Amino acid sequence: MPKPTTAAAASAPPSPGPSPTTSRKGLKTRRDIVKNWLPRYTGVPLEEFGQYILLTNFDQYVKLFAQWHRVPVRGKDKPMMSATAGKISIINFGMGSATAATIMDLLSAIDPKAVLFLGKCGGLKQRAAVGDLILPIAAIRGEGTSNDYFPPEVPALPAFALQKAISTSIREHARDYWTGTCYTTNRRVWEHDDKFKKYLKKIRALAVDMETATIFMTGFFNEIPTGALLLVSDQPMVPEGVKTAESDKTVDANYVSDHIRIGIDALKQLINKGLTVKHLQF
Repeated sequence: MPKPTTAAAASAPPSPGPSPTTSRKGLKTRRDIVKNWLPRYTGVPLEEFGQYILLTNFDQYVKLFAQWHRVPVRGKDKPMMSATAGKISIINFGMGSATAATIMDLLSAIDPKAVLFLGKCGGLKQRAAVGDLILPIAAIRGEGTSNDYFPPEVPALPAFALQKAISTSIREHARDYWTGTCYTTNRRVWEHDDKFKKYLKKIRALAVDMETATIFMTGFFNEIPTGALLLVSDQPMVPEGVKTAESDKTVDANYVSDHIRIGIDALKQLINKGLTVKHLQF
């Protein structure tokens, strides 16, 4: 027999819902976790992301994208700031291979059709000058993070069709680019280390960064087609080429706008032509 409702019971506040312990017990699968965590890291509901993603390490990229498309910047109080216009979202995931792996894992919650990393890199050869674009055909896995996803002998490769769209977009902007391999490392301060620089010369890499190989490998792991377009922001093999606060401002002022526009146009090619870039057998 139901208990009579008392005045005290009627005036009691509503139940706050499941306790944190109950909520944690609900995240039983990898899919459950990433669907919960992508909004937590970005402040954006899953259904409000575009299906085509630009990744960056810099707030300025997100702010310019939002300004051009007259959309709000979201997640300013979250670890990963973002903006979305139509089918394209841009996300600043932070810096380094660990956060690169994190965002690629989280993006598996929305199964994006393509993810393009717009990164800055150090040019390891003199011909790759500051402001030049590099379209990596592969990345060397020196960061270690990707070893949690695949054995070291598995190559870090982009989706060919996505890199082809980027190449076309670069040409349409009347620009040229270098192509080659990018060495990805977890080390942030190595420019003083002559032994490490000799190693970089020995492997004949064209560029060095902290994310590209990780993004390629975690994209492959999560069955997400990935690509990268790198902007040479410094020449760290010589002391006078090491990035400074002033030199970075010059790069931002002169080259970043083109970098973003080329990335946007590359994704628009895929969208407008209905092209698929998921050609690999994952």
